[in-house]
Amino acid sequence: MPDSRIDVPADPRDLSGTFRHAKSIEVRFADTDAMGHVNNALYHTYVETARTKYLEEILDEPVRLGVHGEPSFILADSRMVYRSPAFYGETLTVETRMTRIGQSSMTAEHRITAPDSPVGRARLVAVCESVLVHYDYARATPKPVPAEAAARIEAFEGRSLRASR
Repeated sequence: MPDSRIDVPADPRDLSGTFRHAKSIEVRFADTDAMGHVNNALYHTYVETARTKYLEEILDEPVRLGVHGEPSFILADSRMVYRSPAFYGETLTVETRMTRIGQSSMTAEHRITAPDSPVGRARLVAVCESVLVHYDYARATPKPVPAEAAARIEAFEGRSLRASR
């Protein structure tokens, strides 16, 4: 997949550089709140949807469910910076990239954008940084990121991401 970047007007808090993964998200009526825009908590759900799709596509396997005791990735930290509201009827794009792979964790960046639409101009909606931990649910403890997973992600991103090489 070639590098890409959804084009929106410049914003000083935008993430620089390109992304290699994008996921479209349709804003449902139920996603909006009494103020008429998407409720802030839903942006984390949008990012989770994109991040899960990223992992499934790059690692070529479904994300495992911890309820079965299998190792999987668990969200350890998430920081969202909101830039502009999104509205029912828009289709947002969540771009995702990994920026670091540590011993048992990985850092991802996400960029949410909205195109021109009847309810808004093209714009940056939010940016997010999240940290995932490879987690052993059976032992309730972090475990190393599998070497094959790290290699697949680095190959997809086209650069080294491991913290200590």
